Amino acid sequence: MLLLPLLAATLLLGGCNAVLLSPSGDVAIQQRDLILISTGLMLLIIVPVIFFTLLFAWRYRASNPRDDYDPEWSHSTRIELMIWAAPLVIIIALGAITWVGTHKLDPYRPLDRLAAGHALPANLEPLEVDVVSMDWKWLFIYPELGVATVNELAAPVDRPLQFKLTSSTVMNAFFVPALAGMIYTMPGMETQLNAVINKAGTYQGMSANYSGAGFSDMNFKFYGMSTGDFAKWVAQLRGNGATLDRKAYLALDKPSRRDPVRRYGHVEDGLYGAILNRCVDPRHMCLDRMSAIDAHGGKAS
Repeated sequence: MLLLPLLAATLLLGGCNAVLLSPSGDVAIQQRDLILISTGLMLLIIVPVIFFTLLFAWRYRASNPRDDYDPEWSHSTRIELMIWAAPLVIIIALGAITWVGTHKLDPYRPLDRLAAGHALPANLEPLEVDVVSMDWKWLFIYPELGVATVNELAAPVDRPLQFKLTSSTVMNAFFVPALAGMIYTMPGMETQLNAVINKAGTYQGMSANYSGAGFSDMNFKFYGMSTGDFAKWVAQLRGNGATLDRKAYLALDKPSRRDPVRRYGHVEDGLYGAILNRCVDPRHMCLDRMSAIDAHGGKAS
């Protein structure tokens, strides 16, 4: 009878996507390795503890015929060394790995390599992508290219990506498991994420922070492309007559669910800055302008 639950569990796990354990971006690969190393170190304690728990329960069971019961026993130096020294070494190792990994994988830190054994070329500039989480869709602006998309993200393989992220409404979280870790977006604030995709393919992107009724449909496709295919994709966007200006953005910013992919061949200059400073509507004062006024004691400079 125990085989039936095991079989059912196997079938359920067969539908799981283990993308976190087989990512396609160097940053995500390093994060995966950190998880595996940390888990392995912890298992060095967990497995022996389980083993000795079972061993002690079996050896000192009531029916054990061995006559080695010692009611005056109170201390064993050997056991004390075993239960304190080993965990201490593991904690020191985990602390060192965490310290190094936290600084090396800081999402704000520019990349210093494309992949293991492949240093970053000195003349290779990152591709900037401005990300805006909305209700309930994702807007991606490519300032270098002057194009934008909704619910579709693409990037060339083996080129550093610099994401600058904000939100038009509530706090959200940008997450492409195959690319890098999750990063939050917040209205009026900017976060950053540096990453690279090393294999061409189609990957799943999502919102990883509950943001209301349309949260579960706030997904998008991320396409890793060769340099040539990415250039063709950009050319197709530029051939699209749609323009994303302030008026179009204010219409897009209205809450909607299950939005289709939208493509814009032209983006108004300074739009992302206006989104970040919450002044796309010209009737609203920009946050950076407010800060400047506050810095001058409430007087406009």
